Amino acid sequence: MITDNKIIEIFCLLDDFSKEYNDLVTKNSLLDPNKKKIRKRKRKMSDAEVMTILVIFHLKSYRNLKHFYINHVCKHMRNEFPDCVSYNRFVELQKKVVQPLGVFMKMHCLGSCTGISFIDSTTLKSCHYKREKQHKVFAGLAQKSYGTLGWFYGFKLHLVCNDKGELVEFMLTPGNVDDRKPLRNKSFNDKIFGKIYGDKGYLGKDLFEKLFVDGIHLITKVRKNMKKKAMDFMDKVLLRKRAVIESVNDILKNVCYIEHIRHRSVDNFISNLVCGLIAYSFIPKKPSIKITNMLPNIGIS
Repeated sequence: MITDNKIIEIFCLLDDFSKEYNDLVTKNSLLDPNKKKIRKRKRKMSDAEVMTILVIFHLKSYRNLKHFYINHVCKHMRNEFPDCVSYNRFVELQKKVVQPLGVFMKMHCLGSCTGISFIDSTTLKSCHYKREKQHKVFAGLAQKSYGTLGWFYGFKLHLVCNDKGELVEFMLTPGNVDDRKPLRNKSFNDKIFGKIYGDKGYLGKDLFEKLFVDGIHLITKVRKNMKKKAMDFMDKVLLRKRAVIESVNDILKNVCYIEHIRHRSVDNFISNLVCGLIAYSFIPKKPSIKITNMLPNIGIS
């Protein structure tokens, strides 16, 4: 259960970031300084208040933003948000904070690589795969593919976490993209070093060699029809601990609620996803593994 102190902490962080972000955007604006200035009325709700509500929604037990805003924020959180607007106006303000939320996520909510990382992808369904031709919101963006639980229509969220359960990097792709493709992207694995553990979907000699040159040791299990290779004992142990990222996916979907099929716009989908990832960073107890006794054996100081 999220406490009042936690809400204040989240608001203060977002408020400080919002002021810094707005100052930076104004300073680097390409508008002509000699042009007549357009009057900008002060909003009833600040950007920081809107972003705070969107983040704490993912830390509550609500599964519908409209019900959360009308039945909880407007009724029980008047002390924290005294200038609540109508829900229609709130949705308009929500679209305007999508970009700042993405920047805040990248700057303040991602953990650092510790030399031991885990990678996995999870599906984000847009609708039932049999209704893909009727689905118009993500036409041309979402794709049909086959996953562990069968056919789906939507996207894939590729995640990398460290041994503390903190997200190190993430990438959103259409559902039919190969799991190995993000790792080939230099911007995706730029923060990663040391050893990274994945499932059999990341097998590939060329990918292994490419990452090894970049200082990343990719470790996966082998398929039944492949020759078994010698593996360090601690690598075998950590490969079994790969379930930590499965737990991260479970929290993101069932607690932070990053997946649902009621999106009416792309902006709403991106906002829901980014706010869910931000909310995860504020969860105090994340799935993690204790590797203190393993450090001397795997060459990490």
